Parts: sequence; C-alpha cells; structure tokens
Amino acid sequence: MLTTILAAGAAAGAPPPTNFDILHAMNEGGVIAWSTAIILTGMLFFSLYILFTKVFEQQKVLNQYKRVRNVFWQSGSLREGAAKLEKNSAYRQIVDDALLAQDQYKELTDPIEAHDWLHGSLQRSQDSINSQLGGGLAFLATVGSTAPFIGLFGTVVGIFRALIKIGAAGDASIGTVAGPVGEALIMTALGLVVAVPAVLAYNWLQRRNKSIAEDLSGFSNDVLGYLASDGRVRPAVKGAKPAPKAPPVATTAKA
Repeated sequence: MLTTILAAGAAAGAPPPTNFDILHAMNEGGVIAWSTAIILTGMLFFSLYILFTKVFEQQKVLNQYKRVRNVFWQSGSLREGAAKLEKNSAYRQIVDDALLAQDQYKELTDPIEAHDWLHGSLQRSQDSINSQLGGGLAFLATVGSTAPFIGLFGTVVGIFRALIKIGAAGDASIGTVAGPVGEALIMTALGLVVAVPAVLAYNWLQRRNKSIAEDLSGFSNDVLGYLASDGRVRPAVKGAKPAPKAPPVATTAKA
C-alpha cells in the first residue's frame, strides 16, 4: 500500500521543480521526513539540556570539595564541620549519614562490628549521590546509539521515494530525483549531528563523575577513620599551623 501511495503521489505531481533548498527537500519527504526530523531535533534538545544541567551539578559538587579541604577538617568535631558546609552539600550528606549511623549503632541489639556498620552506611550514602549524578546519562547513551539509525530510516525512505519517482516519470533526470535524494542526505546528516555530541557529552560527563566518585570515596574513608579513632585520625590540612614542638629536656652532667 505504501508503494502505491508514493507512486500515485509522484505520478500526479507537477513537473520536476528546480528549487532544491532544504525546505523543499523536507517537503518532498512528506510526513515521514518531518516526523524523523522532529524526533531527532527533540533528542538534540534534551541531550543539550542534560549536558548543561549535569555540568552545573558536577561543578557544584567540585566546588563543595574545595570547601571541604579548606574548612571542614579544621573544625573541632564532625558536627561543627558539618555546620560549616552547605545544607544540600553532597559532603554534608555523607557526614550527616555517618553521624546518624553512629547514633543508630548504639541501638542495635544484634552484635555487629562498628566498622562494618559505619562503612556500609557511608557506602550507601556515596551510592545515593553517585546515582543522582548519573541521572540522565542513560538517555545520552541511548541517543548516541540510536540517532544514526533513525536518520538512516529517513535516508532509506528518501531513496525509496526517489526510485519510485524515477519509475513513475520514466527518466532519471536530476530534477526528478534531487528532492528525495536531498531529503535522504539531510536525514543522514541530522542523525549524525544528534548522535556525535551525545556520545561526546556522555563520555565527558562519565569521566567527571568518576573523578567526583573518587573524591567522595576518599572523604568517606577519612570520616570513617575519624569516627573509628574518636577524632585522633584526620587528614592533614594545607595551611594549618603545625603543632608546637616540645622544648628539649636539659641534661645534667654526672659528678
């Protein structure tokens, strides 16, 4: 039926036009070409939206890490340090979850090592943050893998229409086939224009998420060491004043 409809439309059309701009080529493709173009344009729009929002979220967490290194570990306790961090900070969430796990451990009736309980709680907190940062990346991967094939679908339909016009018109002049072939090439190019940025954005955001995950893991390990040592173990802070050295002990000569 599709072949019959396309052939009838080609046979009933006007003489081959000489206008070969993009709009004319898209009109030659009809509903299928416009639908494919709209789908690909929507994919491109949402891909750019995810890219910009994720970059904003990642940069926010990276800036929070700078504050943690400069301010948090100079505090006298975890609660005091947490009060200096932003309320919605990823690192504030880790500290709050660690303190909550420490309080909950006292209420446990089943014997369990404090280290295992705290480590599990901190790991769940990290996984929650990493999951939020990874939201939307699956869409970028899907766009990067499917957009070329969607464009290829438009290309196949365009070439098919070109062959039908050749058969209906009885000649293969450039005026007969330029419109459908042009529409087909536009679909191919549009599919690549959508897919390539999506793949590049996905790989770049994944690399930044990996770096953030390493920072979160290191901070979580420092918090665990702090709790396990009652505050005696903490990372060295740049710019902190070193502890004063004890004065040398005077020795008396034996008579």
